[in-house]
Amino acid sequence: MATVLVVDDTPSQLELMNVYLQDGGYHVITASDAKDALFKAENYQPDIILTDVVMPGMSGFEFCRQLKRNPVTQNLPIVICSSKNKQIDKIWGMRQGADIYLTKPFSKQELIQALKSVLDSPMPIVSHTRTTVS
Repeated sequence: MATVLVVDDTPSQLELMNVYLQDGGYHVITASDAKDALFKAENYQPDIILTDVVMPGMSGFEFCRQLKRNPVTQNLPIVICSSKNKQIDKIWGMRQGADIYLTKPFSKQELIQALKSVLDSPMPIVSHTRTTVS
């Protein structure tokens, strides 16, 4: 069973993703802000991280950069899940280290498929191409 760290400052969105993922067979760890999520990512080493972009204190983009700069968390796959749906947001998210950029609203199937596509793919040593799910 894969472990997912879910980061979102909106309690209802956090709960929705938690339910979707638990129903999909994932073990879920939650965080309501990026600072707490950095701590949990380093200490719990989840298999994948699912993060929002718009959060107080530290954005999801900055959170991605912090994860990728830390040798302990730099190889953790990241799925950004955001209501920011402009192409520039998706490009910027991928440049910050996200493996997939999923836009809200999303279905349970879209969320599960996004995670599976990252978890099931072989981890390349260097990757210049990334998938965007919209």
